[in-house]
Amino acid sequence: MRVKICGITSVEDARLAVDAGADALGMVFYPPSPRHVSLEQAAEIARAVTPFVVLTGLFVDAHPQEVEQVLAQVPLNLLQFHGNETAAYCRQFHRPYIKALRMKPELNPSEAMSAYPDARGYLLDAYRKGVPGGTGDTFDWQRVPQGRERNDRQVILAGGLNPANVTQAISAAVPDAVDVSGGVEAAPGRKDPDKVREFVRAARAAATSGASSNALIQGV
Repeated sequence: MRVKICGITSVEDARLAVDAGADALGMVFYPPSPRHVSLEQAAEIARAVTPFVVLTGLFVDAHPQEVEQVLAQVPLNLLQFHGNETAAYCRQFHRPYIKALRMKPELNPSEAMSAYPDARGYLLDAYRKGVPGGTGDTFDWQRVPQGRERNDRQVILAGGLNPANVTQAISAAVPDAVDVSGGVEAAPGRKDPDKVREFVRAARAAATSGASSNALIQGV
């Protein structure tokens, strides 16, 4: 189970998340967000983080020049698009990307994933009208595609996750990774060390428990 800690705004929180076992860190380049980082902040965080952690930049319907400006100054490994970006828009930066899909009641997630065939993964997030993410809301985890419907596509579960519910979420949705921001914060943009460590521990334990259960069911 891979774990991404998003909304990183300081070197201190970046190091905390890495020490806790996070596989990826997310930095928000969306000015309306309380977790928005400047180019200077992002570059400082990038310099302080081991190269074996995936640095992810989150954008929401940004002008291409804005994305290019970030890429010129911050060594991002992965792009995350949270708006109404098309597949053509997402691929123009020649960088691996994941596409966030907000789980509106009428959304068919499998069809929505198919519109981005070259995405490295699909982040399924809760839907709230007018808010591109970071709402703290959850959605029905049973809606996450499974088996043939998923078709080996990498699914990242997000939306209202926290140390108390991540075990249940992983059991219900069986994602490839989980993504958390507000659920491990002391305040918007500032992480709580205990919550970060507990979230990572719970996510890894839930994944191990699920793998053991599957092995028993299959007679392995």
